[in-house]
Amino acid sequence: MKEENVILVNQADEPIGLMPKMEAHEKAVLHRAFSVFIMNDHGETMLQQRAGDKYHSPLLWTNTCCSHQRDGETNIEAGKRRLLEEMGFQTELKELFSFIYKAPFDNGLTEHELDHVMIGHYNGNPSINPEEVEDWKWMCPSAIKEDIAANPGQYTVWFKIIFERFYNHLMDNANQDEG
Repeated sequence: MKEENVILVNQADEPIGLMPKMEAHEKAVLHRAFSVFIMNDHGETMLQQRAGDKYHSPLLWTNTCCSHQRDGETNIEAGKRRLLEEMGFQTELKELFSFIYKAPFDNGLTEHELDHVMIGHYNGNPSINPEEVEDWKWMCPSAIKEDIAANPGQYTVWFKIIFERFYNHLMDNANQDEG
């Protein structure tokens, strides 16, 4: 299987080149990525547990799916593609916000990403790809926040960073809706 390239970007999210994914993670080079959060009608978030044979963060819990855009692919197209590849379903996605983070792993690799965070809605059960996903569950955001605080080692490094921003976005919008 040919290794995928990631899109290298500057801090303004302007593409500046392509690089093999592993090389970008070894060199900690800033590249474009996305994170998808799927919510249901009960206000719960779908989490996935990464497959046990993933090269980093195996068996840790994280958001519904995340990956890297391909050259020429929009953020939304990339999110929909990966959602289908990992979780086996399609739904409409909307981009919420983007931000830059840097997170080193125990294995010497580093995520240095300009992450586009997206949300979608779905009420069914996923048809998970066992090469990518070990398990899945629905959790309400406040329970996720509490569990991350109590059991941080059960979650991916990037999810802990991204979820805090996602949770604040949900709370800010809930407060605006009430006002």
